[in-house]
Parts: sequence; structure tokens; C-alpha cells
Amino acid sequence: MLAGMNTFRPLKVALAAVAAFAAGSYAYWYFLGWDEPAENESPIGEVSRWCERVADGFLREPVNTLGNLGFVVAGLLMFWILARDHVTMKHVENHFIGNQSIALLYAAASLFLGPGSMLMHGTHTFFGAWIDNVSMVAYILVPVLYNLKTLGAWANRTVFVIYGLLLVVYGLGYWFIDPGLGINLELFEVAIPIWLITEALIRFDVGWFRWLSGLLGFVVAAAFGVFGREMLEAPEEFWWVVLFWLPAVVMRGRVPVLRWYYPWFFLGVASFFGAYAIWLTGTDDSAQCDPESLVQPHAIWHLLAAFATFAFFMYFRSEEDRDSYIPSESWSGE
Repeated sequence: MLAGMNTFRPLKVALAAVAAFAAGSYAYWYFLGWDEPAENESPIGEVSRWCERVADGFLREPVNTLGNLGFVVAGLLMFWILARDHVTMKHVENHFIGNQSIALLYAAASLFLGPGSMLMHGTHTFFGAWIDNVSMVAYILVPVLYNLKTLGAWANRTVFVIYGLLLVVYGLGYWFIDPGLGINLELFEVAIPIWLITEALIRFDVGWFRWLSGLLGFVVAAAFGVFGREMLEAPEEFWWVVLFWLPAVVMRGRVPVLRWYYPWFFLGVASFFGAYAIWLTGTDDSAQCDPESLVQPHAIWHLLAAFATFAFFMYFRSEEDRDSYIPSESWSGE
């Protein structure tokens, strides 16, 4: 049984981790001070890359840093919801109901986004930038690999092995080479279109769509300002578009699940793309930049992105086994 005295243990561990991070960060700053700022960061008193004026204190960008508390709240809320799921494991079909491994990984990765970004905005160090990017990749890999598991009938162990290997390779590659791992592979940016391609394959379970699904990646890239013509003119830089067909290669037969997109999936997509639009205004070269304001666009980006992680969590919880689904007049999901 998931219910019982140990049900809330993951939540307690998450709370302890957040407390340890807060205490450890403060102790490090108090006794040793932050390391030298990264080369791409502005000096104290100047305007940062993310518009807010750099402060001489514990937090270099106070508002942008504290905006990441949204991820902490969202992650802890996920752990709390999972802890309150009173179900028997042998009856569970949905991997996001109860303290199951993939659900806990998703909640932990969502929570990790907060401290990761806090260290970047709060310290302006290379380590802060590194852990920020690692946290983003740690999050985006979960829904991508979960959907590939669904399409390819992978075991949970396969998901965790691939997840661990990719995260280690990315972390080492970023630290010792560059964010593109020396091969022009920005893993977070590439993973977003792949995620949406997998979602399309799960939703439109028809044979003819399988090999056309990769084209959807170009549509998603265009939404972020990278267009197909640009990709075709520089194949050595955009070679990774071949990965848009990875979900089609992994896919094995009929998709075994149904998911309900209203309201959570649509809320997640709207929140993320709305956050991205705001993100564009939260840079030092934006006409909307006000370094002295207590309302920073980049902090709003954090809050909306945090809500998106929670919305997608709720969306995954709507999943049902296709063969056992019985339509109901009271359900208006599709």
C-alpha cells in the first residue's frame, strides 16, 4: 500500500533537501563568499543580462532569484499530492499516481529547477550557470523519456539508465567543453520539440502520421524563432533535426494509453509559451527593461514556468489505459 506512515517520506526528504540547500548556501556565502563572477555577468551596480540591477549582497539579482521559489512550491505540492494518493500498487496503471518512481523523479526535477536557477541569478558564478542548465535538462528529460517509454514499451529501468547517462554526459560536457557539448547540441532546446512530437504521436495514433511527425519539430522550432530555411542553410549547426524522427523510430505498435488534454495540457502549453514571450522582454537590451523595478519580467517567467511544470504533472495524472477506458457522458476530456 502507498498509504501509511511512509507515504509522506518523499515529501519530508524534499523539504529537508530544500532546507539543506538554503542553509548550505547561506553558510558558504557567509564564511567563504561567492566565487569570482562569470565572464558574461555584469559587475555590481550595473544592469544584469536579465535586466535587474546587480546588487552587492547575498543575492546578485534579488527579485529574479526569489522568483524561483515558484518551482520550490510547485515541486513540494507535487510531492504532497503524490503522498495523499491512497492506492494499491498492483491496481495502479498511471505512473503519476502515488509515490511511484517516475512521478517522484518528475516532482524532484521540477523542485530542482528552483535551487538551480537561484544559484545562477543569486551568485553570477560559472557554477551557478552550470547547475542552472543542468537543472533544466534534468527536468526536460523526464517527460521526454516518459513519453518514449510509452511509445516504445520501455521498462522503468531503461528510462532511469538513459536519464542518468544523458544527465552525466551533459553535466560533464557543459563543464569541460561548452553548453553545446562541442557538437552544437543544446540538449534543453532540442528536447522541447521532441517532447511535443512524442505528445502528438501518443494523441494521433495513426500509421501514416508516424513518419510525418518529425516535421512538427520544425513548427516548434519556428515558434522559438528558428526557421526551417535557416536550418537547411547550416546543416553542420542544425544536424540535430534528425532527432525529430527519434520518437517515430522508438514507437512500437499501438499506443496503450489515453490522455486528457483539457484543461491541464492546454494550461501548461499556454503558461510556458506565455512565459517565453515575457522572457523576451526581460533582458538588458529590451525596451521594457526597468532595472530598478520590483516586478521583473524574468521573475514572472520563473513563476509561469513553475506553474507549467505543475500543469503538465496534472496532465500526466489524467492518463488511462486505452483498453480499460469506458466513455462517460460526464467526462469531456477529448
